[in-house]
Amino acid sequence: MKLKKFLKGTVVAATFAAAAWTLPQVQAEETKGPVTDEIGVVMIPKGAPIFIGGYWTISGPDTALGLDQQRGAEIALDDWDGMVAGHKVKFVVEDSQCNAEGGQTAATKLASNQNMVVVVGPDCSSAGTPGGPILWKAGIPSVATSTTAPTLTAADRPEGLHGYLRTIYNDLSAGAADAEYFFNEMKCTTMATVHDGSPYAEQLVRVAEGRFTELGGKVVAAEAVTPTDVDMRPLLTGIATTKPCVLYFPIFVASAAQIVRQSSEIKGMEGTTIIGGSALMAPGFLEAVGDSAVGFRFTNPDASDDAFGERYPQLVKQYEEKYGEKPIQAFHANAYDGMAVALMGIEKVAKTDADGNTYIGRKALRDALFATKDYDGIGGKISCNEHGDCAGFKFAVYEFTNGDPSTFEIGTNPKKIHP
Repeated sequence: MKLKKFLKGTVVAATFAAAAWTLPQVQAEETKGPVTDEIGVVMIPKGAPIFIGGYWTISGPDTALGLDQQRGAEIALDDWDGMVAGHKVKFVVEDSQCNAEGGQTAATKLASNQNMVVVVGPDCSSAGTPGGPILWKAGIPSVATSTTAPTLTAADRPEGLHGYLRTIYNDLSAGAADAEYFFNEMKCTTMATVHDGSPYAEQLVRVAEGRFTELGGKVVAAEAVTPTDVDMRPLLTGIATTKPCVLYFPIFVASAAQIVRQSSEIKGMEGTTIIGGSALMAPGFLEAVGDSAVGFRFTNPDASDDAFGERYPQLVKQYEEKYGEKPIQAFHANAYDGMAVALMGIEKVAKTDADGNTYIGRKALRDALFATKDYDGIGGKISCNEHGDCAGFKFAVYEFTNGDPSTFEIGTNPKKIHP
């Protein structure tokens, strides 16, 4: 019950923040050409492009998270020859910066284009929480690619998120799996947690704490930092006095790196295993911590070939050929699927008249996206429910074997150690 109240409060606060932005609002029924739609119709003249947006973290310490997903989406677009419904695609990408302010700004820029049909992304729940309502206010649905906060697709989510779906798992599954690993596999009965106030980290931690307690464990410390905190020694000193078996901190690169580097300096932390989250599967993390990364573990969706669809090896090959390096994070496959779902939805609802003009109903497109069922995606089976959850979760634990960023390669450094 406490978790439910917390999640609801988080969404309400974000909704008020998003409402402060003044944007074109598409709500009236409209008829253009052969299409009538209850919230509006986009007309694409013959020879004109169809606009698809994207917003991810493409600057700062978590750049790998967003850039990896932008690349996955671009490869999907390549596989469609850059075309959909007989038109070239104009792909417009904005930087979400993995925070609420960046998400608001990026979504506002995308929503200001009245020809924007759909947006793929974002990668961070802190950006999607305000960004999704801004886009849907303009009649633009979002296909998010690694935003996992439970509130985004909750049954009681606000109306502004009714245009928001995702090709990534829900942290209700991930948090429970993390807690079960700590309790059942590591045999830990005491846990300390740290979040950074972001919707992703705070909600994931709350789910893990709840499940850990249900299993019979005890949460001995529950702390918070800010993404810009540098000196983690006072925080770690306090946690050390509680003697946790595991310290769980699913936060982002900059602040997580400080915990990893400084934990070894703290007396009393010797018996505690420190474990991070999926945002740390990045070369940038190795740049920040160096040799302190060796032996460091983090939970993550399974990023091995066996966990993905049969076309995944081909995606990796295309990625290397196009960008000159192997994937730099774990969610490129989810982003590929997000773009594919968006393109399939457009194809399903677009209607072209005798003059070659194409018409897309905004509500019709939203409904077509949510109706996606049994699509064999690169990241696994995609079947959306009425709330916008479309993907399942496969749990894994990874460990870094080398602190040199040039050695980063998913499967080797970091390597999967469980299951």
